[in-house]
Amino acid sequence: MPRLPAVLVAAATVGLAMAAAVVLAPRPAAAEEVGCVSTVWKMVGPDHKICVDAFADPKIDGVVCHVSRARTGGVKGAFGLAEDTSDAAIACRQVGPITIKTPLKDGEQVFSERRSVLFKTLQVVRFHDKPHNTLVYLIYSDKLIEGSPKNSISTVPIMPWRE
Repeated sequence: MPRLPAVLVAAATVGLAMAAAVVLAPRPAAAEEVGCVSTVWKMVGPDHKICVDAFADPKIDGVVCHVSRARTGGVKGAFGLAEDTSDAAIACRQVGPITIKTPLKDGEQVFSERRSVLFKTLQVVRFHDKPHNTLVYLIYSDKLIEGSPKNSISTVPIMPWRE
């Protein structure tokens, strides 16, 4: 049986390692839609809306965040070509006993959503304010060239849970 050149074997090994890293890398939380309200009626395509989604922090049991943001409708919105605004709000709450499952890294992304076809992303990152025993969640949007200063935060004090 012929042997593969070492370069091909090395390239295949690197490719498999990269694919495994992508598959095994921690992923931001997936959101579940809570509901939407129409803000502008569009004759063609979906209306402009404000939507609320919920997601649980993937590394912390007992914390749920709700995110609201605008969704552009119309023809561009229907085909996913619209760029949504950077307006967003967040509210995070303790919903059960808080258990930190793995060590936390300040500024770690816990939620992400594309806001345009290219370059714009809505993100939620988490900080652990250890001196005040509080989790801080920051929502903002960024672009490849220029992000937006619009942001919102929510804090969750780490407290005992009484049922």
